[in-house]
Amino acid sequence: MVKMNQFSRQNNFGIKQYLINLKINLESRCLSRERCWVYTILLFILAGIFEIGGGYLIWLWLREGRELIFAFLGAIVLFLYGIIPTFQPSYFHRIYATYGGIFVVMSILWGWLFDKTQPDTYDIIGALIILIGVSIIFYWPRKDDAYD
Repeated sequence: MVKMNQFSRQNNFGIKQYLINLKINLESRCLSRERCWVYTILLFILAGIFEIGGGYLIWLWLREGRELIFAFLGAIVLFLYGIIPTFQPSYFHRIYATYGGIFVVMSILWGWLFDKTQPDTYDIIGALIILIGVSIIFYWPRKDDAYD
């Protein structure tokens, strides 16, 4: 039993090492501030799609009586969402603070596209304020930046 636990911790069936190698390869593409900006924006959008999409599948299952497969798919998509932010080249607190703002804006867009609920003036004003705030949190140059 001890040997099995040691093996599991060291190997994790190769998944953990694969993700670490993938992260290193993806981050190495982020060689300039401009390339890093595009890379991080795409990751935030992808994470938003996965989190909102996974939550929406769970919503459809519970609130609208869809089949159990919606719950399973939602759980898988939410699991994958949890992996995506680890590819961001920054600290945990900045990534999740910024993602929180991106999530708000993407939720408004999701409602507009899928639920046909058009955002009003206050939704738009609030979303713009949030985007300004998260841009400052994540993209403002700091001494500890890797790309100074």
